[in-house]
Amino acid sequence: DLPQIKHQNPEPFTAMQSVAVVALALLESVSAFQAPALASKAVRKAASPTMFSEGDIGVLPPLGVYDPLGLIETRDMRRYEIMEIKHGRAAMLGFLHVIALKAGIVLPGELSPSLGVSFSDVPTTCFGSLEAVPTFGWLQIMLFTCMQETGNSPFAEPQTDDKEAGDIAIEGWVRYDDPETKTFKLNAERQNGRAAMLGITGCLIHELLGVDALYPTGGLGGAAPPAVF
Repeated sequence: DLPQIKHQNPEPFTAMQSVAVVALALLESVSAFQAPALASKAVRKAASPTMFSEGDIGVLPPLGVYDPLGLIETRDMRRYEIMEIKHGRAAMLGFLHVIALKAGIVLPGELSPSLGVSFSDVPTTCFGSLEAVPTFGWLQIMLFTCMQETGNSPFAEPQTDDKEAGDIAIEGWVRYDDPETKTFKLNAERQNGRAAMLGITGCLIHELLGVDALYPTGGLGGAAPPAVF
């Protein structure tokens, strides 16, 4: 009796639902983040083995120019740079979101007044918070992302070929005139983005394995972390 089997053991079904949600989210993010690369194929920066060297933004010790797959010789690396920066920024926001939820930081008010869903109703888990957002809310998020990508947003300018990778700041954002300070800030952003991509991926894997996103050593029983004070 299939209904009885599903009722007795719902975990595999729930896990498959979670995997499907992550896959769809990743597909949406990839399709969105590729938009600028498709806009100006004719004037892309040609890739060459010498386009990266020690001291360039993002080329840091101990790895330096690390290209085990030989992509520099065959791919448009400016496009990959832009994609890395965008994914890093999105991952930093995502990881801060996880930390905020676990710290009990909740926005006041209603998430969806028409459905009677408030921000305090959103679960503190990664997948739970992902699935709690109504469909119309995700449509708004996707619309905002598309506006950011195409330069039709008041919060960002489009990424063009005459600008440095990742430079989409509007007037009012801080610009660093000192070369050393600017290099430090850009390298810090690149490194934080890389760490955040690994961090948010780890949080999702932890939940798929059935443990807490930020405190996986609590075990499958989901024990709370020890008190700090």
